[in-house]
Parts: sequence; structure tokens; C-alpha cells
Amino acid sequence: MNTPFARMLILLGLLIATWVLWSGYLSPLLLGLGAFSCVLTVWIVRRMGYFDDEMFAFHYDWRLLGFWAWLGGEVVKSSIEVARIVLRRKVDVEPTVVDIDGSGLGPVDLVVLGNSITLTPGTLTLDVYEGQLRVHALTREGADSLKSGEMLRRVADLRKR
Repeated sequence: MNTPFARMLILLGLLIATWVLWSGYLSPLLLGLGAFSCVLTVWIVRRMGYFDDEMFAFHYDWRLLGFWAWLGGEVVKSSIEVARIVLRRKVDVEPTVVDIDGSGLGPVDLVVLGNSITLTPGTLTLDVYEGQLRVHALTREGADSLKSGEMLRRVADLRKR
């Protein structure tokens, strides 16, 4: 079920489910307009060639839930650390820019890695170019944590084998 048509049906189903859940409107007119907008979106995306390229296929499975749980823990730990830094009388930050080598990752994986880094308080992905991520970290410890490669390893492990 990894054909372009199957991907279109999955996207259409997700769009319709999201629209119904978020809008809360169940009148026939609004359901019809919502369905029309979802079909129009899938048609436009198909015309753009989104479903023809394997690069955009969703390659993740249930390991993604474990990754999200781990990332949530990292966000909480980083939030506490940033709060400690901000609440200290003497501000002790050492802003650092580091480069992370993600050349072994696919384009979608690089996006997941960059967004995961940015979601973690105290770090910000500045640039992604040819598999390299340039990251700004608020502290030297945050930069060292990124250079240790734990987040990179976890994102790489998300790919189906």
C-alpha cells in the first residue's frame, strides 16, 4: 500500500478527519464544503508531484511514538535548565554555534532532526545545507549534548529498515 494512489487516499482521510475533529461543524453544507476543500488540496498536491517522489513517502512506524515520548522528556529537561539560567541572578550563558553532520539522513529525516532541535528550549536550528545542520545553543552544555549525537541517532533509528 505504498502506491501514489494509496498515499493520496491516506492524505485525504487524514485531512477529512482533521477537518471534522477541529471544526466541529456537522451540517451537510459545511461537511460538503470541508470535503471539497480536502479533495481540492489533494488534487493540488498531486499536481505538484508530491506523491510521485519516494522522498516524500512516510517511512516511519510505531517507533515514532517512542521518539515523541523521548523528545517530550528532552523538552521538559531543557525547559527546566533554561528556566534555571534565566532565574539566576548572574546570567551565565555561553552562546555557541555548532555544526551537526546529518549527511547520512534523508531530506525528511533532516527536517525531523532540525525541528526536534528547535523544539528543545535553548537550541535553534539556523540552517540546513547539504546534510549539515548549523545549530545555535544557549550554553556550552547544550551544544555538547547535541554533538554527542543522541538526537541524531534516535532520528536515524526512526527509519524503517
